[in-house]
Amino acid sequence: MSKASFVPVWEMMRLRHGIGLRCIEALPADQLDARPIKDMRTPKELVVHMYSFLRAAPESVVAGSLTVNEEADLRGIQSRADLANYADECWKAADAAFARITDAQMSSMVKAPWGEMKGDLMIGSVTEEYLHHRGQLYAYLRQLGVAPPVNWDYEGSAAEYQPKQHA
Repeated sequence: MSKASFVPVWEMMRLRHGIGLRCIEALPADQLDARPIKDMRTPKELVVHMYSFLRAAPESVVAGSLTVNEEADLRGIQSRADLANYADECWKAADAAFARITDAQMSSMVKAPWGEMKGDLMIGSVTEEYLHHRGQLYAYLRQLGVAPPVNWDYEGSAAEYQPKQHA
């Protein structure tokens, strides 16, 4: 598939990231290392997991191989502001990498810890991976007594993460 066919998908990820940031900002600051759901990641671990892949996927299409080091990323996060900054930095790195991807790279193979996959499949997996973890984040917020943002309230996000006709 051509990169052009993924531009609308990537635009939707930009909007979803705006909602994701609002979820992170809604986390109680003193609960980042809590386990609101038994035997699952902490909120901090979950956000790092979802955003490290969001960043790594398009970067891997450019580089030809995927590497993620969540443990190193986790060590640098001490506060909710750090976590929100991490997520936003990951989005910006992912967006910059997506802008550099060529049609040839979309058709090329990407080496990953689980095997090889074509670049277009790697980019296509971003949506599924992000959304199922954002769903977990919604469950965490509810368990922590916080109402998550409305799923489609893009206009409530920061201007750069609103639909372009509103920004």
